[in-house]
Amino acid sequence: MSTKIFVNLPVKDLGRSVEFFTGLGYSFNPQFTDENAACLVISDDIYAMLLVEPFFKSFTKKEVADATKTTEAIVALGVESRQRVDELVDKALSTGGLPANEPMDEGFMYVRSFQDPDGHLWEVLYMDPAAVQEQP
Repeated sequence: MSTKIFVNLPVKDLGRSVEFFTGLGYSFNPQFTDENAACLVISDDIYAMLLVEPFFKSFTKKEVADATKTTEAIVALGVESRQRVDELVDKALSTGGLPANEPMDEGFMYVRSFQDPDGHLWEVLYMDPAAVQEQP
């Protein structure tokens, strides 16, 4: 069995978050979606659980970060081409996301970023497979 990753993110307005990510072309798993949470399907092995803040708080004893003021994490998504980087980030910006950092073009690696409606930072990157060496 492959390892799956579930990134849990607090959101203020679940409906707005679902609308934003649906606008980017993503879907949600209805089996794990209700009034407290929505399971964003990023790939067969990667999911983001968008949890309303009170529900998110039930999983931690720590204070919940306000992602519009502090950075708790940067979620980076690797995609298949530079064109896909631009498509996804342009869609995010036109669907209510905000710019995050300046684009980074290292030749073999191209990165752009955005903030979702709750201020979470997302990077979208393409890395030339010829530039990545296999690890033994």
